[in-house]
Amino acid sequence: MSASSLISPVLGQLTDLALWEAELAADPVAVESALVSRLRQVPDRRAERGRRHPLVVILVLAACATLVVGGDSMTAIWQWSARAPQVKLARLGARYDPLAGQYLVPSERTFRRVLADLDADVLDAATCAYVADVATGKAPTPEVPDTPGPIEREQRRAAQRAVEHPAPAGLLPAAALDGKALTGARTESGRVFLVGAVDHASGAVLGQRQVPDKRGEGEAARMLLAQLALSGRVFTLDALHTTKKTAHLITDRLDAHYVLILKGNQPLARAAAQALLAGTDAEWTETTEAEDDRGHGRTERRTIRTAQADDALFPGAGQVFRLRRDTGGLDGTWTGKEIVFGVTSLPAHLAGPAHLNHYERVHWSIENKIHWVRDVTFHEDNSQVRTGTAPRALASFRNLGISTLRLAGRANIAHARRDLLNHNDAFAVYGI
Repeated sequence: MSASSLISPVLGQLTDLALWEAELAADPVAVESALVSRLRQVPDRRAERGRRHPLVVILVLAACATLVVGGDSMTAIWQWSARAPQVKLARLGARYDPLAGQYLVPSERTFRRVLADLDADVLDAATCAYVADVATGKAPTPEVPDTPGPIEREQRRAAQRAVEHPAPAGLLPAAALDGKALTGARTESGRVFLVGAVDHASGAVLGQRQVPDKRGEGEAARMLLAQLALSGRVFTLDALHTTKKTAHLITDRLDAHYVLILKGNQPLARAAAQALLAGTDAEWTETTEAEDDRGHGRTERRTIRTAQADDALFPGAGQVFRLRRDTGGLDGTWTGKEIVFGVTSLPAHLAGPAHLNHYERVHWSIENKIHWVRDVTFHEDNSQVRTGTAPRALASFRNLGISTLRLAGRANIAHARRDLLNHNDAFAVYGI
């Protein structure tokens, strides 16, 4: 190889860097990605000796690769990163090899080793802080290019549902808390179980905590609530979290509200609610609301009735409710019925039957918006990642990807991922 053979690629890289430095001098705020700024806060736990690739480069590449269809494993993340444009790697501060005349990406082994030894709580805090920055307007709204042609089916359906089932006026900001096991992942401490908080309106993940197993979900949920510290918000939780300790935390320490389901773990409160809400439908017309839904081969009618309650029934209680779900086929024949009772700290002037019906309906849609997407679209339950914090780190990047695409206004996450096959488009989502 002649000595002059390195001149051309080096000059090309210098030209790219010169253009980037000029852009930075002209508008330094626009160049630094909001996500990159957040991920810089994650501490690097590696020894300084032998550290070849900056941690932020590894994290940003993993985040961008996860956005793209197929980026569901360590190998896929590395393969996608290996084809990243040189100018993008330069902006991230990737390691430059003067002999090869190019910026280098970490090996697959480096991705595995680094993601397996992270401060996972800080990583979750950083990714969720970026989501909060976008939601509050502190960071630009992500943009995902659309495939030319007719509007995608799920996007049309989402727009149609918004027209046919508008949210009642006067809703408070709300979040749903729910847990999810990573079925394919195992660590030395056992299976990986995560508790997450998801915003009702946007479907974005607000926070996440890990627990050793499902038996510790309640304590992890309380830790997550305390960490979020979102006053004035409504939190919807399933029956597992219907405890006095959780109710006191939400109403007293957080100055927020809860909507909880009463089942076998609170037999006295459930019996009291059932007694308060007994009677025929004709006796409850003033505090009853019904909503019909039709789609995906089924029909559903959700009928809710409410009654006032107080602390004697449950800490901070303002109302109790009885929710009846009738389901059937598209032929109009009802084939199933379920009745559940619940309690809320919301008084009647803040939440009527229509509001409570909406809060509960959106709570259960989180299963489709987050858990189903991670399992089916991102193949999470098929993942065999087992080392250290790697399972949780990949789950965090999946949450980030889903939240980012939701905030970009996309209803079909799989379709949106296919729109990002071009590397430049994927980096551009995060302003890189």
